[in-house]
Amino acid sequence: MNNNLKLLIRYAILMALTVVMTMVVHIPTIGTNGYLNLGDMVVFLAALMLGKKGGFIVGGLGSSLADLLLGYSHYAPITLIVKGLEGYIAGSLLETKIGKRKPIIATSIAGIFMAFGYFVPEIFMYGKGAIASIPGNIMQGLLGAVTSVVLYTALKRTKALN
Repeated sequence: MNNNLKLLIRYAILMALTVVMTMVVHIPTIGTNGYLNLGDMVVFLAALMLGKKGGFIVGGLGSSLADLLLGYSHYAPITLIVKGLEGYIAGSLLETKIGKRKPIIATSIAGIFMAFGYFVPEIFMYGKGAIASIPGNIMQGLLGAVTSVVLYTALKRTKALN
């Protein structure tokens, strides 16, 4: 199979998986009209598999598409940027010496960025109520960080990523 086609298929599958993991478990949050989900796991998996460009594209497009499909269209532009940067930051940090040795550090930093990335526009949307979203988003980012590294390690051992 052509390498470009193989890469395109990986992007498409990971974007679709981001949408599914975001939509299957989405817990509405109080005060910000947002929701918590498992999509970060796939965003980080994309960064682990495809690097910063893949993390950016899968994170931004997959996550914002889920927002649109779930009726959170007011979040879609914010998500495009925040989740795209989350994947890009994870991918960039994974290229460093420490990121290669301890991928959990790279993904965790990106997950924490995501929480504060949403906080900035939410402060303008909801005022002081936006603070309520930070703990949940941090937990979501850290859960995604841990599960993605565990899943990626397991997939590498089975040689499923070759």
